[in-house]
This record gives sequence, C-alpha cells and structure tokens, in this order.
Amino acid sequence: MTDVSPRRATTEILDALGRLESDAPVSQADAEALFSARGDELERLLAVATRLRDDGLDRSGRTGIITYSKKVFIPVTHLCQDRCHYCIFVETPGKLATTGKPVYMSPDEILEVARAGAAVGCKEALFTLGDRPENRWPVAREWLDAHGYSSTLDYIRAMAILVLEETGLLPHVNPGVMSWSELQALRPAAPSMGMMLETTATRLWSEKGGVHYGSPDKDPALRLRVLDDAGRSKVPFTTGVLLGIGENDAERAEALFEIRASHERHGHIQETIMQNFRAKPRTAMQNEVDLALQEYVAAVAVARVVMGPDATIQAPPNLTDAHELGLLLRAGIDDWGGVSPLTADHVNPERPWPELDSLAALTRAAGFELRERLTAHPQFVRDPERWIDARIRPHVDALAAPSGLADEEAPVIGRPWPRRPLSPRSLNSSKGSPATGALVVASNDPATLVDAQYLDLLDATGDDLDALTSLADDIRFDAVGDEVTFVINRNIDSSLYGLDTDAGLNLDAIVELADEATSLGATELCIQGAIPAHMPPTAYLDIVRAIRARQPGLHLHAYRPTEIADGARRLGLSLDDYLAALREAGVDSVPGTGARILDDGVRRILSEGGDPPASEWIASMAAAHRAGLRSTATMVYGHVETPAQQLAHLRALARLHDETGGFTEFIPMPYVRLDAPAQVARVAGPGPDARQTRAVHAVARLLLAGRIDHVQAAWTKLGLAESQSVLRGGVDDLGGLLLDGTAIPEAGAEAHRSLTIRDLERTAAEIGRGVRQRTTSYGSPSSEQLAFARRADAPPATRLQLSISERRALLERPRP
Repeated sequence: MTDVSPRRATTEILDALGRLESDAPVSQADAEALFSARGDELERLLAVATRLRDDGLDRSGRTGIITYSKKVFIPVTHLCQDRCHYCIFVETPGKLATTGKPVYMSPDEILEVARAGAAVGCKEALFTLGDRPENRWPVAREWLDAHGYSSTLDYIRAMAILVLEETGLLPHVNPGVMSWSELQALRPAAPSMGMMLETTATRLWSEKGGVHYGSPDKDPALRLRVLDDAGRSKVPFTTGVLLGIGENDAERAEALFEIRASHERHGHIQETIMQNFRAKPRTAMQNEVDLALQEYVAAVAVARVVMGPDATIQAPPNLTDAHELGLLLRAGIDDWGGVSPLTADHVNPERPWPELDSLAALTRAAGFELRERLTAHPQFVRDPERWIDARIRPHVDALAAPSGLADEEAPVIGRPWPRRPLSPRSLNSSKGSPATGALVVASNDPATLVDAQYLDLLDATGDDLDALTSLADDIRFDAVGDEVTFVINRNIDSSLYGLDTDAGLNLDAIVELADEATSLGATELCIQGAIPAHMPPTAYLDIVRAIRARQPGLHLHAYRPTEIADGARRLGLSLDDYLAALREAGVDSVPGTGARILDDGVRRILSEGGDPPASEWIASMAAAHRAGLRSTATMVYGHVETPAQQLAHLRALARLHDETGGFTEFIPMPYVRLDAPAQVARVAGPGPDARQTRAVHAVARLLLAGRIDHVQAAWTKLGLAESQSVLRGGVDDLGGLLLDGTAIPEAGAEAHRSLTIRDLERTAAEIGRGVRQRTTSYGSPSSEQLAFARRADAPPATRLQLSISERRALLERPRP
C-alpha cells in the first residue's frame, strides 16, 4: 500500500531543500514535504543525507563503517493478541496444530537454535514473538500455567538468561508492548530491547478497516509510552517506522519526530529502522502494492535528516533487491540490522537474508566497510555504568572490542548469570579518608556522630562507601528485620477534581476509582495533587467524604502540606482546626511530600519561587501530627543542594519527630531531570549518581536510627536495580504497588508505573530477602485482605492486559 498523501508542490519541496542545504533545522512541515522528493529533488536530498551520515560516522570514530549484527532468529511463539492486516508471522492455535508448531518453543528448542548460532559465530539471539498471546488464546495461558510462568514475558526473561548461560549469545528482546515494570525485569537479562513504533496514525488503529484495527497493542499512544518507559529504564532501544500501510506523509513525519523527541529526552534510541511494506500471501493486505523504491529511498533520507548525524538509521537488507541496496546507502543508512547466516526472517519469510559475503561486497562497492556490532550499539557498550546491567556486563564485555563494536574473533561461550545482583562497588580507593574515622565512631554508636563526620560519610567512596552501606544494613536488620515491606495502594490526583477537561474527575468517578482499588486488593488510597484554583473551598473535604461513605475500610492517605495549608486558607480555618475537619471527614494519614530540601534558597530554585517556605512545611507536618495524623517524610536530593543542606534537612526531620513522633517512614527521592521544568533542569544538572544515592540512603538510616524505623526506596524514580542496591544499604520498604486499574489509569500521579506482588517477590528474592504486605502504618493486613490480595495479583490490571472488547468498550465509554 503506497502513501495516501498527494504529492507536494515542487515549490514546497525546493524551499525545504534550500533550508536543509543551508543547515537550518528541519521542521516537521519540511520533513512532510521532502517525502515527495523525486528526480533531481531526490538527488539533492540524498546528498544531504549522505553528508549527515558521514559527519556522524567521523565524529563517532567509525569513518566509512556500516554495521550489522550477526544473529539467530528465535520465534518463541507465533500466537498474538493482535490482528495486524499485513502480518504473516502470527498464527492461530488451530493453524499451529495443523502445521505441527508448538504453542511456545521449549527451552530445548530455543537452545538448539542458539547453540547452532554460537557455533557459526553469531553473537545475537533475537527473541521475536506475538504480543501477549495469553490475553487472547486460552491455550497460551494454559501452557504458561503448566510450565510455571506468570506471563509470556516472564518466560522470555527465563529463556534469555538460559541462552546467556548456555551459549553466550546476547539476547535482543522484541516482544511488543512492555510495561515499565516488565522493562525493569528484562533489563538484567538483555543488553538491548526493541519495539517498532510503526506509525502514529491513530486512525489506522481506531477505525474499522485500518491495518491495526482490533489490535490492542498497536495504539500509538501506548507504544510511545513504551519508548519513554524504555528511556527511563535506561534500556538501549530499537524502534522504527513501517512505511506503506496506509499512513500519509504528515503521519510519517510525526512518527519520526516523536522518536526523535523520545531520544532527546532519554538518549536511548540506538537505531531507527525504516521498514518498507511488502505484501504477503494469506493476509488481509495480500493484494496491496509494495512500497515503491523511490518513495522508500526518500523516506529513509528524510529519517536521516530528521534524526540527525549521530543517529543510527537502519534498513533491512532483505526487503530491498540486492542491486538497489546502494541507493539505501546513499539515503544515509549506517546499519543493516541483524542478518542471520543460519535462520530465516520469520516475519518476512519470503525474503531471505543476503549472504554476508555478498552484503560485504555490495557495501564495499559503495565505498564502505562492513563491520559486525553487538546487539547493543557501540555508544552504549562503551558506557556500561549507565546502560548495561551489571549482571550481563561480563557477557557483553566478552564479545566487545575496545571500539564498542563486536570482537569478531571472540569465542561465543556461555557464562554464569548471577542470580543475585552484583554488589555495587566504587572504583576509587578510599584508604585513610576522613570517612574511615567516622565509620569507626558510627560502628560503636551512630548517635554520637557530629555533623562534620556525617558530611564525611555523605562523601564516602570505595571501601568506605561499602562499609557505610553494610553498617546501615546491619542497623536496618536490628530495627525492623529482614523482610521487605510494601502496601497495596493507588494514587488519585486531587487536582483533577472538577477540572473542565477530558481528564477531569467528578465525585462519582473518584468513588468509582476507590471501588476499583478495593476490588484489586488495595488497602490504601493516596490522594494528592497540585494546588487547584478551580476547586471549591470544600473540595478536599468533599473528596474524602465521598470515598469514606462508599469505602469505610480503605485507608485514606491524603493531602500534602501545601494542600493542607491551601484548604485551611480557603475556609478561613487554622491549621489545627482544618486538620481536625480532615480527620473527621475520613483522612487517616498524610503524605509528607513537597519537602524537597528544607532550605528556602534551594526551594526557590527548584520551584521557581512557587514553593512555600520550609517553615510552612514543618508547621503543617507538626499540626498533622498533633491532630493524630501520622505522615511520611521525604527529601529530594541530587540537584543544587550541598551535602550540608542534605544533613540539615535530615536534622530538621529528626527534631520534628522527637517533638511529635509522627513520621512513619523516610523516603529519599532522587531528583529526576526529566520530571523538572526546563528552567530548573538547566540549573539542577543531571541528577544524583549511584554513589550519592547509596550514601544518602545509608546516612539517613544512621541518623534517623531509633527515631524513624522505616526507610523507603522510591522505586518509580530509582528503578528496580538501584532499589535493590539501597535495599542492601539500609532500606527496608518498597512503598506501594501503585495500581492503575482499568477505569481511568491516568487518574493518578506516576500512572502506568505499577508493580505486582510477584515483581516485588522477585526483586527481594534476588538479594536474599522475603516480602511482607503491610498497612499504611506498618501493621499487618487482616487474613482476609492478604488472601484477597494474592487472588487479585494477576498481571497488572492496566490497559496492557485488556481484551479487545474491553479495550473498545473503554474507548467508547463517556468520560466522567
């Protein structure tokens, strides 16, 4: 199917080319026009694309090199919940039975392919499969249950580890849509992952007759969220655009700009694939016309100019005739993707891979050298601290050359995969440092440490840092034992109440969310948000009363100090009187968020002058504690503050707790640049490194010992791997599961980052710990609540798991 756009006027194309040739930034409108370049216009576009690609290769130290990955293709399952009109990979259970294919490849079958690949020098195992088949096909769910796996992705993780250990091949996981928690779980087992964006044309998914109609996971908004979640999870990620499936030029341009924007936020897009549609028999699109060569080449060149010189642009070499591959090189590609000397392209079985010698000759004829890379691209291999999980770093290092490309002579052999995360270690020696003396004092009695010694500990590195975190962990064990605790909860953004937009919530919708949370096993509802000018003075009380009337047993953890002060001002009440009203309405405890750093100078910078002074936060917390409402305590670290200001913050919390006894836990939150306003991000820097995170959590455990028993890992900001690190350095709690539900998943802060009990059990088990469900106040839920939570702990009840009929019903229902 060709592009449905009319060809652009020559003047538009020439104007866009003129701006491009003068090195002006390419706009989305220019990109849209350049898709229509043909003839001399196309030649000019190719010249710019070539120059940009060559400039990028020169800067990267890979002048004249075109890369590829030597791989085996492992089609784990041909079942899928989607119904894409062009796909020949996907089969029904009946067709599988007829052709003798398994529901899922067995571990032995997977290893047979991987071992054969290792024997011929392959270094990548491409895991390709249908998307969440257990959501559509009972036979898939039955197979997973019978073999002890909670989901297809749970099985993929196990098989990736098996391939690493038994063969040494590096897994590249391409399972379709993944949630944030699934990306976190797969990261220690795969150096890279991928999912094609394909298109941003929502109409092709939402309208009957569109190529993605009836395919729950082809919602462009959902796939764009996966791109961002992969970036947040620091996963080297492959994505791309599928050309010729009914999209128009504007939608093609939009897709490329969305990919570029995600990469600009996170730096994680390792390659953008420009894939041309090829009609296949036995599909709904079997009679459509293949994407024309000139149209394809122009699109590849546009991808280069949009993504820029430093991006990797890939074109699959088997989807273009061999004598035409030179045009793709002129269009600015610098990578041929994965090529297998052993297995077929199971997604495009009618198009065999080119022989590697032939591909090298064709590449050489165009003036380039073909070189092998790993599944993670060189820039990520050379920055392993940020991009490669410590558990697979030895596997990657064994196959990598100093350049970050593949060491083509390296033996491909299996290596152990550690069942527990490797202990983080600093490379810096710290013998004789000031922290060493502070540790001697701390080991006898942390309460005798003076401020100068705490500052030395906040700066600890190397062996001192390891000793500090070990001591903090001993203190944690003595205080609360070894179990990692968690609460089942849900967030609701209170500022959405009464908002006159599609995102707004009325009281009926809020009560519905509370009902759903209870049905999913939640014991806590966390309610907080920005200060809303549009809400009536009684809004905070109205929300609580409505929920309490419907769900009297649900713990309501509601309203930050700024909201408490705002509610009191609106009603003309003192803090004490307003908190008494909140408690009478049904509030059980309050979140101590918004503390940032309790230093007015820092607060002005971080909030651009919008935060109240530190004294107001402290006053609100003290009043809440006087009213019998316990609270959390927080600190945001790793921005413009100094270690002295961190310490002063901790001292202020300790003093307040000494007065009131009101804090249940302390939550150190790393500053996340992506979540900050642009002006703040420019001043505050990239955020804390792993050393600072370990030191802050450990010092907090020491300083608050005997006061605040619980220190929580902010897993939505740290990620699960770094959460494991601080759990081995004084932390005992992982906070809440943050259920999304299906009614209105976006109703809470940090939506679409949700965990299951199984996720927490795996996270804790990998560091030798168990888990315990708790209440908000760290008590034990009733036996009925515990049993219900276990029954409800299926894969997260988010849109990712909805059936097609449920998904369509959700789209069609009116928003409250």
